Order: sequence, then structure tokens, then C-alpha cells
Amino acid sequence: MRRRDFLGAAAAAAVPAAAAPDMGSRICLFTDHVAGFSNLEVARMLKDLGVTGPDLTVRKGGLVSPAQAATELPKALATYREQGLTIPMITTGITSAGDPDTEVVLEAAAKAGIRYYKLGYNRYADVAKWQETIAATRVKMKEIAKLNRRLNLRAGMHNHAGDSVGCCVWDNLEVLQGVDDAAIGMYFDPAQATIEGGKMGWNLSFRRAMPRLLMIAFKDFIWEKGEKGWRTRWTPLGEGIVNWREVFPLVKSAVFPGPISMHIEYDPGGKTKTERYDRAMEAAARDLRFLRAGLSS
Repeated sequence: MRRRDFLGAAAAAAVPAAAAPDMGSRICLFTDHVAGFSNLEVARMLKDLGVTGPDLTVRKGGLVSPAQAATELPKALATYREQGLTIPMITTGITSAGDPDTEVVLEAAAKAGIRYYKLGYNRYADVAKWQETIAATRVKMKEIAKLNRRLNLRAGMHNHAGDSVGCCVWDNLEVLQGVDDAAIGMYFDPAQATIEGGKMGWNLSFRRAMPRLLMIAFKDFIWEKGEKGWRTRWTPLGEGIVNWREVFPLVKSAVFPGPISMHIEYDPGGKTKTERYDRAMEAAARDLRFLRAGLSS
């Protein structure tokens, strides 16, 4: 199939007739899997897919360099607007108000009218010192909250599995105790919550996160056993072990103001740039069909 014909077919398949008017209109596409493409190429892809816009990476290795955000983010915004899109949120590496590029990135986002962003990750260098780590991270979050209030921004703290502070929703919420909830909230990820609590933990975590829920990320995964033991492998939506039958009703019952970010963490494949573009488009169209069906049923 020719690339032009494929794009039209994928776009038509990606937009079902009965998409949920509220949830569906908030879907954006995380741009990590299209690193190496220009913002114009990504904008054309997203326009064909019919999403609101990108969850734009403004961090090291992202589509916009943090150090150059003051000049590059307005250019990126103009590119997406030319395709009839917005930038609903950005993904950053920000972990502290004192990070070298924090104010550059946040001021650029505020000027561009981008109100939501994902924070970077503080780490448990020594898990035995979890209390001290949580206390130190809370101090950082309070300083970031001050910046957010000044710039009218809202940050989401992601429950990323592993050694990240916030990997478990209970420590995420503990970090945010006393932090202005109008400035920093929860960026909930059912897949990451399933990794840390696969049976009931993810469900309880979602319910605990709801009062501070700001935005949601969607992805899927399986566990695989290899030479180094059990590891996670990312999959297309619906092909992993995330309990979508229970996730979607919870999401639809939740009240939260921010975007819904769809992540393609697996490699769509492709040897040439054209093949990579087409495979990325195909993967996004497939996952969007699943996501929109779940949010509209």
C-alpha cells in the first residue's frame, strides 16, 4: 500500500463514530516513539490520526530541547497550530525548581498557553532511607508549586514503577501532603500501577489517587522471563495484562481536568524513515481504536 493511501485508511479507522465527547477530545499522543522525526512530520501524523495534539517531550533527547525551549517551543506550537492542533501537555525532566532549565521550560510553556506538564523523576538512591527521600522530595515539590502558581501551570507526578519516588501511589500522595493541589497533582498510569500492584493494588491506587487526579497515561505490558529474571515488555493496548475491563469504568467515573496521554512504548519497527513513520502511524491508529472504544463504551 502506498504511504498516502495508508495514512488515509489509518486515519479513517482511528476515528469511530461514537467517540466519547469529553474523554475522546482530550487524547494526545506521547512523542517518545517518534524521536528522530521533525515536529512538522509529527504534526501531520497527529492530524491524520485525529488526536488533539502531542504530549510533547521537552527534555533531553525530546522533540524540543529544554535549554532551547524559549525559542523552540513557540516554533513547535506554531507548527502544530498550522495543522489544527494544540499542545495539551509537555513531558519534562523537571525534578526541582533549581534545575538549570526549569524556569526556561516553564516560562516558555506558560507563554505558549500550555497549562499541563509531567514532572521528571526523583529517585530512591537508598530505599532504606525512604522517609528522608520522601521528605526531601516534598520540599522540592513545594518549590515547584510556587513556580506553577506564579505561571498558572499544573504539574503531574507520575507513578512510574521502579526506583522512582511515587512508584507506589501511597508514597506519591505522602510526598504531596501539604503541597498545593492546584499546582501539583497525580499523573496516574494504570499500567505502571499494575506493575507495582497487579492484583488489587492498581485498583486501590487509582481510587486513592482520584482526589488529586490531574491526568492519565495509557499503555500496556506483559511480564517475560529471561536470563536475568522476570522483566516487563511493553505491548499494544489490549494485548497485555492491564485489566482494561475494570480500568475503563474507573477512568470514566473519574473527574479530572487534564489530558489523556496515549503512550506507544513498544517499538513499532521499520528499517527506513518512511517505514518507521508508517509503522508508527499504524501502531497509533490501532491503539487509538482500542482506547476510544474503551472510553466510549
